[in-house]
Amino acid sequence: MTFLTFRQLGPDLCVASQLDPEAMTLAAGQGFRSVINNRPDFEAGPEQPANARIEAAAVAAGLAYVFLPVAPDYQSPEQIARFAELLATMPKPILAFCRSGTRSSRLYWAATQS
Repeated sequence: MTFLTFRQLGPDLCVASQLDPEAMTLAAGQGFRSVINNRPDFEAGPEQPANARIEAAAVAAGLAYVFLPVAPDYQSPEQIARFAELLATMPKPILAFCRSGTRSSRLYWAATQS
C-alpha cells in the first residue's frame, strides 16, 4: 500500500521523498493540484520509478506536473529560477519531491529568498 507523507514548507508548497505513480492519486485526494519531480531518472538504479510513469499517473489524476531534475549536491541558478517560476505559475498547492525531500527543500528556500 502506498502512503503519502510530506512536510509543509510554505503556504502553497509541501515536499516529499520519492513518490511512485500510485501516490499521484493520493496527492490529488489530499488536495494537491500540482507536482514537481526534482529527481533524475534512475538515480538509484532501475527499481526507481521513471518520470514518464509518474507523469502519466499525475495527469490521469488531474494534476499539473513538471519534471525538473536536479543533482543532489548542486542546484544551479537556472534550476532555482525555474523552480521560482513554477511556484509562481503552477496551480496550488504544489507537492515537490526528490529522494528524501532535501533537494526540493533547498530549491524552495533558494527560490523564495528575497
